[in-house]
Amino acid sequence: MSTIGIRSTTVLPAIREDIVLHTDDGFELVGELALPESGDPVATLVTLHPLPTGGGFMDSHILRKAANRLPALADLAVLRFNTRGTSSPRGTSEGVFDHGVAERWDVKAAMAFVAERALPHPWLVGWSFGTELALKYGIEHTVDGVILLSPPLHRTSEEELAAWNDVDVPVVALIPELDDYLRPPEATVRFAAMPHIELVAVEGGKHLWVGESQTRRVLSEIVARVNPAVLPLPDTYEG
Repeated sequence: MSTIGIRSTTVLPAIREDIVLHTDDGFELVGELALPESGDPVATLVTLHPLPTGGGFMDSHILRKAANRLPALADLAVLRFNTRGTSSPRGTSEGVFDHGVAERWDVKAAMAFVAERALPHPWLVGWSFGTELALKYGIEHTVDGVILLSPPLHRTSEEELAAWNDVDVPVVALIPELDDYLRPPEATVRFAAMPHIELVAVEGGKHLWVGESQTRRVLSEIVARVNPAVLPLPDTYEG
């Protein structure tokens, strides 16, 4: 046994499988499923990445680090995939970026995969553009909760926000103090249509969550909702 310090490049043990999702409109989306190395996952993170035209993809760093760490540290399954027309080292998903419209079928394909594999207690975790997909289309699926990282609210209408008031699942939004698009004071106003949302203002946070301290804060906030029994997340791993 040896002690591993957890750093930005650390990849902890997990069962990792390259997967393909199939959309109702006929496209194949590439992705990865990461599972705990031993035992069943206690819950599942279905991740939705930032804007592809701004460099977002399934390997955007917070999502990659969630897959690299949380199966081992928090007994979570982590599903990542490229939405239509998006490329990463895993490959390129078929189709063309549709500004959050046809991506509805991408979210549906991911949730169908979760059901097919009987992955437990799915939570949608969207980041930036991914929060728009979670808010617009997550309501169409059975989820245990929704976690929003740096929501810009560029594409989600007040009617779509208000629809969540009829769904009995937690919705949590991490709002960076120094966000480029939506900061905590404005978020309180913009999310007024969702009075039950939990808004978490992150002091010193930025839209891209750069740096290990911000990464640890985000991953800890996710785990606090999904499997709080394992907190605090360690900064070393016995492997």
